[in-house]
Amino acid sequence: MVTPAVRMFRRVEGLFCVYKPSGLHWKLVRDNIETNLLKGINAAPSQPCPQEIRFLAHPGSDTEAPKGLTLSVASVPVLSKHPLVTGPKFDRIQVGVGHRLDAFSSGVLVLAVGNGNKYLNDLYKTRITRDYTLEGEFGTATDDFSHMGRVVERSTYDHITQDKLNKVLAMLQGANQKALLMYSNVDMRSQEAYEMAVMGLLGPEGKSQPILTGLRCIRFQPPNFTLEVQCLNETQKFLRKVVHEIGLELRSNAVCKGVRRTRDGPFTLQDALTHHHWTVSDVMQAIKQYNSSMKKKKYSKSQTKTSGLQPVEENTPARQQNETNEGAVGAGGIK
Repeated sequence: MVTPAVRMFRRVEGLFCVYKPSGLHWKLVRDNIETNLLKGINAAPSQPCPQEIRFLAHPGSDTEAPKGLTLSVASVPVLSKHPLVTGPKFDRIQVGVGHRLDAFSSGVLVLAVGNGNKYLNDLYKTRITRDYTLEGEFGTATDDFSHMGRVVERSTYDHITQDKLNKVLAMLQGANQKALLMYSNVDMRSQEAYEMAVMGLLGPEGKSQPILTGLRCIRFQPPNFTLEVQCLNETQKFLRKVVHEIGLELRSNAVCKGVRRTRDGPFTLQDALTHHHWTVSDVMQAIKQYNSSMKKKKYSKSQTKTSGLQPVEENTPARQQNETNEGAVGAGGIK
């Protein structure tokens, strides 16, 4: 018989995302969520303890009938099946982590529960991109490219303007676009490459060097600035190094003050569960919303393909009139 705990576990299996705060390791986030899920699932109402029939000695039978024994039939609980004896239904639950964030980064962190780990692997085989927001500061260089590292150099930044910054960003984006084409195992002169580029599927096969597919400045208030980045196969250390290289290109220095992931494939900040919502009920709701959104996308794609395959039957009366005229000309000849 399926217990309420098992039914709840089946509804928890799937993909969802949380918001990882800065200064917290991703393993602690996963362990915290795993503990909360186990507590919530095991707190589900348990099945009543099964009963068994036993023959018990009648109270007072020894004094009343010393030469005989009086037994009575009674239904008693099976103590070996009692929850206090068997313990919790689940003592371990498999929680997988998608693209990880280091301890000093924050933002969207995708997690999978149970069979959702299989869907997680399939998701990252589709070359999905991720969006980041990078906070930078001109004038300082450190050994690890972050504002918490050891300062190795200081420089001026008064000569930097937003136009100069935009030119450097455009140059970096152009170089990465060439790398994107180089790592794509497709002939750039073929129709296949054109169709893949139109659908946004052009990209590296498997693992490759980190590639920036988009880069722009969304805030410029020297010495502080904010960049919006879209990338593939990146690490947070690589993104901090990008900020450092931008400072060098501008004849100055720059450090990264913060890395925040705003999108990981189909998951955005609006879908991320904050720390107070890392409960089994909120996780179940998040997984349900993700599954329903995926079903809607698949349905819309199937509808689009079906409508594209159907022949267009426009101007049917005009077509029939032309066919009638052609038949009349063929029968009577040209006079």
